[in-house]
Amino acid sequence: MTPCTRSTATAYFDQLLVGKDVNAVEHLAPEYHQHNPTIPSGTAGLRDTFTAFFQQFPRLTVDRKRVIAEGGLVAIHAHYRTSPEDRGQAVVDIFRVRPDGKIVEQWDVVQDVPAMSANDNTMF
Repeated sequence: MTPCTRSTATAYFDQLLVGKDVNAVEHLAPEYHQHNPTIPSGTAGLRDTFTAFFQQFPRLTVDRKRVIAEGGLVAIHAHYRTSPEDRGQAVVDIFRVRPDGKIVEQWDVVQDVPAMSANDNTMF
């Protein structure tokens, strides 16, 4: 199931966040559960949230860095920036994908990219 799961999650991610196309909700199951407390569960809530988000941040860029898939779970590590001047955030989105290829659940973990680092490694 991992190759199908991986392709479903990356297609959704790229369409919604890279392409800024809220019609990506077609990849979601009707019972879609969102675990970010600022985004409602369900396709309508996600569509409304991201429509407003893309209007608020028209210069948003999301650069997908890596994808890790195991079974029905996919984690996508990306660099989100609201503008070219923004250091941005390191974000890991975690998706649970049903065997039929629909995304049923999503979590995210967000960390600001700091101006200074205690090491020479990047966050990406």
